[in-house]
Amino acid sequence: MRVKDMPPTDQPRERLLSIGATALADRELLALLLGSGGRGANAVELASHLIAHCGDLRGLARSDPHRLMSVPGIGPAKAARVVAAFHLMRQAQTEPERRRVTCSGDLAAVVSPMLRCLSHERVVAVVCDSGGAVLRRAIVSEGGSDHAVAPVREIVTTVLTSGGSSFGLAHNHPSGSLDPSPADLDVTARLREAAETVGLRFLDHVIVTDTAWRRIAG
Repeated sequence: MRVKDMPPTDQPRERLLSIGATALADRELLALLLGSGGRGANAVELASHLIAHCGDLRGLARSDPHRLMSVPGIGPAKAARVVAAFHLMRQAQTEPERRRVTCSGDLAAVVSPMLRCLSHERVVAVVCDSGGAVLRRAIVSEGGSDHAVAPVREIVTTVLTSGGSSFGLAHNHPSGSLDPSPADLDVTARLREAAETVGLRFLDHVIVTDTAWRRIAG
C-alpha cells in the first residue's frame, strides 16, 4: 500500500505534524527524507530496506551516496537527501560554542561531534588562547579507514596564524579501537617538542571513537 493511501493517522508526515517527531519510528522519519518509495515498496518499506542494508542508523550515517544507491529504489536524489541530512546534523553539533579546554576530557568533548560517525580517519586541531578558551577547531588532515597523516608543521602554523597560545590534537579511529599506533605516539612526541620550540603550550592528543575517547600519553 502506498503511504498516501494509508489513513491520515498512519501517515508519517501527518503524525509528525500532529504529535511530533518523537512519535515516529526511525523508518518513518527516514521515509519522510526519501519522499517516495520505489521498486514495489512504499517509502516506509524502502526506508526499512535501507536501514537494514546499512546495518543500523549508525551505519546509515556513515554511508556515502554510492553505498545507498546500491539499494534498489534508491537513486541519486534520495541518496543525496539522506547524506545531506546526516551532514547537517553533524554541522549542527559542531556549531561554534565558546568553550574552555582545561583537561583531556574537555578536549575530547570539543572535538567529538567532528569525529564521530565517520568511515575514515580525520585529524582535528583545537586552537586555544592562554586561558584555554577555544578560538578555532580546524580539520588538518583526512585519511583512509585506518590512517591519516598528522602534519606537524602545518598544525603548528595553523595555531600561530590563528593567534593561539595553546592547542590540542585529536583524531578518530573508525575501527573503534582506542589503542594508539606507533605513528600516534610519534606525532604526539613531535608536537610536544615543536610546541616548546615556538613557545606554544601543547595541551594533549586524544583518540576518539563513536562511544569513547582516550588520551595518548607522551
